[in-house]
Amino acid sequence: MNISIKTRSLVAALVLAATAPAAGAETTWIMASGYADTNFMTQNIRTFIDDVKAATDGELDITLHSNGTLIKLDGIRRAVQTNQIQIGEIRLGSYSNEDAMYNLAGLPFVAGDYASAWKLKEAQKSYFDNLFDGLGFKALAYQPWPGQGFYTKFPVTGLADFKGAKLRIYSKATQDMGNALGFEATILPFAEIPQAFATGLIDALFTSPQTGIDIQAWDNTQYFTAAGAIFTKNAIIVNKDAFEALSPEVQAALVAAGDAATKRGWEMSEAVYAEQLDTLKANGMTVEDAPTEVMDRLREIGVTMMEEWRASAPSEAIAVLDAYMSGL
Repeated sequence: MNISIKTRSLVAALVLAATAPAAGAETTWIMASGYADTNFMTQNIRTFIDDVKAATDGELDITLHSNGTLIKLDGIRRAVQTNQIQIGEIRLGSYSNEDAMYNLAGLPFVAGDYASAWKLKEAQKSYFDNLFDGLGFKALAYQPWPGQGFYTKFPVTGLADFKGAKLRIYSKATQDMGNALGFEATILPFAEIPQAFATGLIDALFTSPQTGIDIQAWDNTQYFTAAGAIFTKNAIIVNKDAFEALSPEVQAALVAAGDAATKRGWEMSEAVYAEQLDTLKANGMTVEDAPTEVMDRLREIGVTMMEEWRASAPSEAIAVLDAYMSGL
C-alpha cells in the first residue's frame, strides 16, 4: 500500500523530533578543584555552580569534584584544555615559566592589598583573555588568596632566623623571594606538603592562612608570621569549544555568574582573613606580624624583582604593568 504524502511528512517529522536535541535539554559538565570544601574558594565555586543552574533553569548542571579527588591541582589545566573535563580551577602562579604575566602578582608589594590586587586583575584581564584563547580555554572568574606569611618552627625576630631554613613555596617568584631572604626555597605542589615535612625536605612554608588551615600546618609548625605583601590569584577556566557549543543565553549566564564569583571571591577572601588567623591561634599557633627588618627587606626584594621582571617580560606585558602603576 502506498503511503500518502501527508503520512510520509508525518513520519519524517517524528524521526526528526526523535533525533534532534530537545530545546532546553540538560547539559552536564564536570569540574575539578584542588582544594577542600572548607576552603572559601571552593565554597565560592559551589555558589557559582548554583548561580549557573538557577540562571539557566537547569539547562547547564556542573558537578564539582573538589580537593583533588578527580584530578590533582597541577593536572587541571591540561584536563580542561583537552576537554577531559569542561571546567576547572587553576593557580596562575604555577605557570610562571610560560609567560611573565603569570608571575606578576607574585612579586612582593606589586599589589600589596586587596584594592591593589583588584586593580591589577583588571589591568591583566585582556592580556590573559588573549593568552588563554590561544591555549584553548577561557577564564570565567578570578579569586585572590589572602595575604601571605611564614609558617615556621621558630619565632621570627629578624632575617637571621631564615638563614638556611628549608622553605616550601609555590611559584618561581616566591622561590626567588625566599632565596633572597636567606631560605633554601623549594617549589612543591600543595598535595606534597605533609610528606615533605615528614621526610625533612622542608621545615617552613610561605603561604596564606587558608592553605595553612587546609593542611593543618600546626601539625608541623608553631608560628605564623604575617607579611601580607603578595595577593596571588586562582582562575576558574572553561574549555573554549565546550563554552562555544552552548547557546548564547547559557554562555551569557556563565559569564555573569563568573563576574559575580570574582566580586564575591574578593569579598570572601578579605572577610575570612581575620577568622583564619583566629583558627591558627585556636590550634596552638603563635600569630604575629613580621618584624620591620623583614618587611623592609621584602620591599627591597620586590623592587629588584620588578626590575628583573621588566627586563625579561614582553613589551605587551610591560604595558599592562605600566597601565596598572599609572592608575595607583
